[in-house]
Amino acid sequence: MRIRPDLAQAARYVPGKSIPDAIKLASNESAYGPLPSVVAALTEEASGANRYPDPAGTLLRARLAARAGLQPENVMLGNGSVSLCLHLVQATCSPGDAVVFAWRSFEAYPILARTAMARAEQVPLDAGGRHDLPAMAQRIEELEAAGTRVGLVFVCNPNNPTGTVVPDEEIDAFLDRVPDDITVVLDEAYREFNEQESDGLRYLSGPAARPNVVVLRTFSKAYGLAGLRVGYGFAGEQIVDAVSAVTLPFSVTSVAQRAALASLEDDAWPELSARVEEVRSERARLIAELRALGLPVLPSQGNFVWLAEAERTPALDAFLHARRLVGRAFPEGMRLTVSSPAENDALLAALRDWAAER
Repeated sequence: MRIRPDLAQAARYVPGKSIPDAIKLASNESAYGPLPSVVAALTEEASGANRYPDPAGTLLRARLAARAGLQPENVMLGNGSVSLCLHLVQATCSPGDAVVFAWRSFEAYPILARTAMARAEQVPLDAGGRHDLPAMAQRIEELEAAGTRVGLVFVCNPNNPTGTVVPDEEIDAFLDRVPDDITVVLDEAYREFNEQESDGLRYLSGPAARPNVVVLRTFSKAYGLAGLRVGYGFAGEQIVDAVSAVTLPFSVTSVAQRAALASLEDDAWPELSARVEEVRSERARLIAELRALGLPVLPSQGNFVWLAEAERTPALDAFLHARRLVGRAFPEGMRLTVSSPAENDALLAALRDWAAER
C-alpha cells in the first residue's frame, strides 16, 4: 500500500485511560453532565438528525461574536478546539515549515504538525513549568534566520498539563518580538477556570489588537460537552477565511450546535458558574493539601493539578491504579483532573498513603 513512510514511526495521540469501576481523573472532563436545559435541547434537536447541520454555524457564531464584542466574521467553529488547531496548521504551514510551541504542552501539537508535514519545534518550559516566551521568541528568530519559515506558534494558556499561566505583559513582550505575519494561537481551552486576568480577547480589538493573534476556546471543559465536540475561535477575517478553506463541511453537528447555544443562554450561566466555582474551590483545596503532604504540586489555573514527580511517575501511576484511580501520566509528572468533592476525597486519601511511602 502507498502510505506515507513517515507515519510508520510516528507517535499517536494517547487518550486518558479508562479502567472499569475506577475514578477517571485522566481526561480533564467535567464531573457533571450537561445542564438539564441543555439535555432538553439535545432531545428536541435529535429528532431532526436526518438533516445536515448548518455548515456555517450561523446562529452559534453570531451568539459567540456578540458575547465577545466581535463580528460573526471573526468566529470559527470546529469539531472540538483540537480540530481548529489542525486547521490552523494546515492554513498557515506548507511542508517543511515550522510550528513552534512549548514542551511539555498539549500533546496533540506535534501530531498536528506532522499531519500537515510541518516541522514541530519544541521549546522547553522554564523551571516553574511555565512557557519560556523569551526562549520561544529566540527560537523563532533562529529558525527564520536559518531559512526555515515559521508558520504558526501555539501558546497554551493555561498550559496543559502543568496548569501554569503567562500574564498579559509577558505575552505583549513576546508578540512584540514575533513578526506580524506569523500566526500566534492563544489556546485557552481552560479559560473559564483561570482566576488571573489574562484574556486573549484583548488582542482581537481595541488598542491592544494584533492581527496575527488567534484565540481558541471550547465547550468541552467548563460546559460539560466533551462528547459533543464543539470548539470555537476568534481571529481576524483573513485567518478565519483561510481556516474555512481547509475545514471539512458539516464538521460541527446540529446537535452539538444546539447544545452550545443552549449552554450560552442567560438562565444557564448561574448553574454553570457555580460548577466553575466548585472546581476552583476544589482545586485550591487539592493544591493546599498536596503541598502540606510535601508533594511537588504546581500552582494551576486549569481544572486539573500537576504533580511533578518526574521519574517516580510510573510508580505513582501503578499506585493509583491499585486504588482504582486513573490519572494522566507523562514522563515529567502526572496530571490529575479536579473532580467532584467525593472523588477528590478519594484521591487525597490515596495520595496521603503515597506521601507516607515516599
